[in-house]
Amino acid sequence: MRFGIFYEHQLPRPWEPDSEYRLLKDALEQIELADRLGFDYVWEVEHHFLEEYSHSSAPEVFLAAASQRTSRIRIGHGIVQLPFGFNHPARVAERIATLDLVSDGRVDFGTGESSSEMELGGFGVRRANKRAEWIEALDVVTRLMVEEPFAGHSGPGLSMPPRNLVPKPLQKPHPPLWVACSRRETIHLAATKGIGALSFSFIEADEARHWVDDYYSTIASEACVPGGFAVNANLACVLPFMCHPDEETAIARGLDGGHFFGYSLAHYYAFGVHHLGGGDPTNVWEEFERNRSAFGFDRDLAARRGQQLGAQLPEEGLGSLRGAVGTPDQIRALVRRYEEVGVDQLIFVSQAGRNRHEHICESMELFAREVMPEFAERADAGEAAKAERLGDAVSAALARRPPPRTLPEPYEVPAVPAP
Repeated sequence: MRFGIFYEHQLPRPWEPDSEYRLLKDALEQIELADRLGFDYVWEVEHHFLEEYSHSSAPEVFLAAASQRTSRIRIGHGIVQLPFGFNHPARVAERIATLDLVSDGRVDFGTGESSSEMELGGFGVRRANKRAEWIEALDVVTRLMVEEPFAGHSGPGLSMPPRNLVPKPLQKPHPPLWVACSRRETIHLAATKGIGALSFSFIEADEARHWVDDYYSTIASEACVPGGFAVNANLACVLPFMCHPDEETAIARGLDGGHFFGYSLAHYYAFGVHHLGGGDPTNVWEEFERNRSAFGFDRDLAARRGQQLGAQLPEEGLGSLRGAVGTPDQIRALVRRYEEVGVDQLIFVSQAGRNRHEHICESMELFAREVMPEFAERADAGEAAKAERLGDAVSAALARRPPPRTLPEPYEVPAVPAP
């Protein structure tokens, strides 16, 4: 089991003139601490226009800053939006390669397509096309990083002539690939592409077992044709997180933030109607406080003490998000259940809602001191055993993937095209 920390850069209203400045500075301090403590990954999203939920529109800038304040933690894009309206594949490849160089080869390249109308509509991305564009862009980006020169592309969504991408990434053939997953079918798709699955659904360990079994059986089957030029067989799950010796204190410090994370996500992706301007803009935090129980974020249910932790705590057909909010012993037991079913990484969400910087830092320190060592001892051996188990399947999958392309003859690009 590996451990990551996750950033949406949440900022509930009301906002002060320096709120975003302090938000980013606090996050960088937390990441620097996580690096010293031995956390394995930091992940940051790319989102646009999602007030309060995610003030994280330029992750390549933030992660570059994080890379210069750390030395060992993996630098994860979780994720880069690949539909062409968001990002041209060449610009994605350039940013990933440069970040890989300045971070000494620590980048993990998560990809996705978004599904919020706030983002899709803002960039003119057609919902019906976004999955096809993700598939096409994934191929183009990885070829840009590997082919020398890039042999060009002509597809349904994008045409690009031959060019040589510079610089190339430090990791060869390219940084490990991932995709954001919110449904079981997307995890299956990740396996068919031979890329890591970043599950941003709050799933229970027992439910994760089915996802893990299907993922790894697909990796080992002929259905796996890698989307890049390497296979990254990993499945990660996201959970709200706050650790404290006293359960009641952990709940007081972390539960509302975790609930706001889930509620504000659903506001933009499921049930919300967002108002901009007009003298009465939407206040997501206030709506959360009024409506949380009706949408699965009942505080009284989730805050009952002495419970075995889980992603969703059920009662009479209802559920309320809890996650890894509790004592070290409670969290240790929860992590063991995910480890037992084969989840490779847990990604903890602490920077959420109005959770406080000092509490996030204290929580990470306690977890690293009392919980992490047990799992770190097993992580290297577990990864080595997995690599041996999947070795033949990975080789067979890569053999099914068409190799990098080459130019059959020289391709000329004049400084000034002929009239």
